Amino acid sequence: MTLATLTVVPALAVLTADLTDLGASPHEGAHSTEISVLTYNIRGLPWPLASGRAKALKAIGAELATMRRAGRQPDVVLIQEGFRGEVGDLVKASGYHYWARGPSRSERASGAAPEGGRRYATVRYPSFGEGWGKFTGAGLHMLSDAPITDVKDTPYRYCAGLDCLANKGVMLASLALPGAPRQIEIVNTHLNSRRAARVPIARSLRAHNLQTEELMTFINAHRDVDRPLLVGGDFNVRNAPDRYDYRSAERPYQVVSEFCDRAANPCEGQALDPSTPRPWLRSQDLQAFASAGPVTVRPIRIETLFDASRSGPRLSDHDGYLVRYRLSWDTAVVADAPPKPPVELRPQLRGGLGVKVIWRR
Repeated sequence: MTLATLTVVPALAVLTADLTDLGASPHEGAHSTEISVLTYNIRGLPWPLASGRAKALKAIGAELATMRRAGRQPDVVLIQEGFRGEVGDLVKASGYHYWARGPSRSERASGAAPEGGRRYATVRYPSFGEGWGKFTGAGLHMLSDAPITDVKDTPYRYCAGLDCLANKGVMLASLALPGAPRQIEIVNTHLNSRRAARVPIARSLRAHNLQTEELMTFINAHRDVDRPLLVGGDFNVRNAPDRYDYRSAERPYQVVSEFCDRAANPCEGQALDPSTPRPWLRSQDLQAFASAGPVTVRPIRIETLFDASRSGPRLSDHDGYLVRYRLSWDTAVVADAPPKPPVELRPQLRGGLGVKVIWRR
């Protein structure tokens, strides 16, 4: 495990938190603030796997900039499949002040391996990418207006099919949310695809299950249990209950769409529809959350961005999935010490070269 790349880009705005009571019920605490998180698989694949992607990535950055000018940009953006150098153009256009990246191409997994992995043959289908090595990093990026004070990451050990060509994994970032008494922690991940892996479904399912175990182990090992936790990413669970349900009782978080599907937990933007059971299986992309210590977290609004309703061509094969969360706490909460965020600068060269400089502000 290494400290993931933190890059500062010119800021257009810094997140401001509303410290007034935003309608929280008494059990939620006397004070509250909100944060919005967008998870978006941008399909930043290199040619010849996909064409026209450089133009699309720049358009995504331009749309985020338009939202910023209107004061409605997401506070945090979690990106998957950001494999191309034009992600730097997206970030620069969007105006986010903090940019963190997940596992690199050369990084290796850390921590204990799942017990069941001993019986998993790492190379069984070399014709479909297994055993070739890693051609790219994880493609995970996190953009934030609030300071990112720390990042931990690791690639997954196990993979299946064409997914093995990327060093897919997980990253966990700590954010100093202005106005909140504690830092929050946000996880971004991308799990093995199903049919797109081009290997038998049983093979890709086994790899997905092992990655799920690695994800939960990583979160449990590295999260601060006194800080709220938010989770997002491309979980590749659409129409796949066998993937979604695997060890679901052991998750250190609640899935937003499942939480909001209960009559007791209404969330604006997600209608209760008995004719559509298990709505969380209608998308590859999920978000999740966990309260911690004295800070309560709950989702309050769901929204889809970059979908077919927008004008112009669709910019990815995924929609953007936006969730607004409310964090609540009592007056007596002891605040974290003021953070001194580590910042790492890397020149944005297309070949990925450059010198890293780290200092504390």
